[in-house]
Amino acid sequence: MKSFHKVMVRVLSVAPYNKLLQTACIAEVIIMTMMSTISMWDDLSFQNLTESDLSLDLVLERILQFIAQEPKGAYQFIIGTDSQVHRGHTKFVTGIVINRIGKGAWACNRQLAVPRQLTSIREKLALETSFSQRLASFFDIAAVSQMENLLMPYVYQGATLETYIDIDAGTEPDINKTALYVQEMIDRVEAMGIYAPRVKPESCVASSYANRFTKSRMVL
Repeated sequence: MKSFHKVMVRVLSVAPYNKLLQTACIAEVIIMTMMSTISMWDDLSFQNLTESDLSLDLVLERILQFIAQEPKGAYQFIIGTDSQVHRGHTKFVTGIVINRIGKGAWACNRQLAVPRQLTSIREKLALETSFSQRLASFFDIAAVSQMENLLMPYVYQGATLETYIDIDAGTEPDINKTALYVQEMIDRVEAMGIYAPRVKPESCVASSYANRFTKSRMVL
């Protein structure tokens, strides 16, 4: 808590005459603090229609098994998060999908509740992106290299791997309330270096797969 107060003091002193920047900085500190708190109790357990309580190691194992079944295929590895506000909490669902383009996919998801009704569009979108980035940090260069190693002998036969983080936001301000914050989230993903960002309508893992599991309330 002391470190949080120190950060807040620095934030308030950086931009005393720019209320917009100051507000954005404070919001970012709050999100960082929330993510730090969540990481202490989140067990990162995943599920799909056939399995539950999947650890990250098991998720990677399933992904490698799926690729090994058809190592000449073209693949997309995608992480995306969506959220839904319910009474008393906001539910976040992060989907992980390995898509064999045109020939099926394997997917799983994790569900988590923040015990607060988040009304700020920016806060929700920033947390969604943070949850996706957190998982992407586990599927780092070493993990992605394991996927690529299975495909490497078949690159001249069409084997490819693309890696994405889906952002549940669009760029059209007349359609998407999130458009104001899209570039900020894109910059965050691009700064990671491994993953390319996708936004609506391409960000189907966030806006379609993860979205379908956000509708039901969680038991807190």
